[in-house]
Amino acid sequence: MESNTVNLKDLGGLIFTLFLIPLILVISGWDLGWWQGWFYSVLIIVASIVPRILAEKRHPGLLTERGKMGKAQNVKSWDKVLAPLMAVSVTFPLFIAAGLDHRFGWSPVFPLWLNIAGFILIILGYTIGGCALVVNSFFSSVVRIQTDREHKVCDSGPYQIVRHPGYAGNILALPGIVLALSSVWTIIPVIVALIITVIRTILEDKTLQEELPGYRDYAIRVRYRLIPGVF
Repeated sequence: MESNTVNLKDLGGLIFTLFLIPLILVISGWDLGWWQGWFYSVLIIVASIVPRILAEKRHPGLLTERGKMGKAQNVKSWDKVLAPLMAVSVTFPLFIAAGLDHRFGWSPVFPLWLNIAGFILIILGYTIGGCALVVNSFFSSVVRIQTDREHKVCDSGPYQIVRHPGYAGNILALPGIVLALSSVWTIIPVIVALIITVIRTILEDKTLQEELPGYRDYAIRVRYRLIPGVF
């Protein structure tokens, strides 16, 4: 019972954070008729909540693990910096930049087909990331070897294609945000977020290869970290 209470608390905090997104977009964009902003808000809310509910049903306690971010033990020292930095970089700077861009008209008007292409990238990216969360019972918000949870290698679902599909999904969705929200200036925070994601992927993969039993063999079978045939 205590575990369920904690999970509901974590989920409540997530919902509160997610509902800040449309608020920030509306305030920054200052346009209640900005359909791209509203549509994106719905997408990220659904894509964040639904996979977490499914993952928790499949792996009870996973939301509790993910909610430990600043309290978990054995977190790598570098990830105490990178984890919160990444969490921030893939969210609010993007929304503020896109909203202000829309409000002041800094970017040229994007054709509708580019907006649609952007939303397709976002949906694909968030779907890949959501699938990774659902299949991996050790999908923590920080990099640590979860010996307290009998940490094992996950090699099912999207993990059969790349070793870090959660990050790969973000990498696919980020340029989609630029197109979907018609904001050239959003490229700046997107590039920063991509750099942080790649650095964290490299360090996390190195940690898993050195410390998680079976991961080296898995890395031989699944050669690429983020992009099949590339990296």
